[in-house]
Amino acid sequence: MKIKYLGVQDYCSTFRAMKKKIAEGLAEDELWILEHFPVYTIGVNKKNLRLPDSQIPIVESDRGGKITYHGPGQLIIYTLISLNHYSLTISKFVRLLEESIIDFLISYKIRGERRQDAPGVYINSKKIASVGLRIKNNQIYHGISINNSMNLNPFLNIDPCGFSNLEMIQLKDLGISLENKELADKIVSIFLKKIRLYETTRN
Repeated sequence: MKIKYLGVQDYCSTFRAMKKKIAEGLAEDELWILEHFPVYTIGVNKKNLRLPDSQIPIVESDRGGKITYHGPGQLIIYTLISLNHYSLTISKFVRLLEESIIDFLISYKIRGERRQDAPGVYINSKKIASVGLRIKNNQIYHGISINNSMNLNPFLNIDPCGFSNLEMIQLKDLGISLENKELADKIVSIFLKKIRLYETTRN
């Protein structure tokens, strides 16, 4: 699996690059590690959205879910992965992503939880990681975001993932101080160990 560290990226150009890669077909799976400049993104579920009153750009995407915020200090891991390479369902893939974050938190003696009604990872009902995916031609793209050390205030202008009064939390608030590259390395290492258990084709 190829891992790319891309730094801070514009959302729209990254979105176009992902769609192009998927349209061409994945010969090799890839993880894109990056951050985004401040942006609100809207998924395919556009019902009953509370749109932000803000100067931050709003972009429509083709991922699942409703509205969220991305900004510097938030780690993004985009998973460009062909399910043809693994004996996995999309629901199990989501669970692998969530469990990778939960296992990372366990290493710091912090309990993270999944919720059946809302993908992501939560700590005491506050959300620290969000999952939004799209599947096309049995290929998954988009991925997971983890709040590391960022400005959380823009989340106050929306109902994150469509849930009113949902509070967000970040690793900095939990006493964890990691640069995004170090955080990515730890989470990716956990994720790769998990997904390789389901590998059907070496790539």
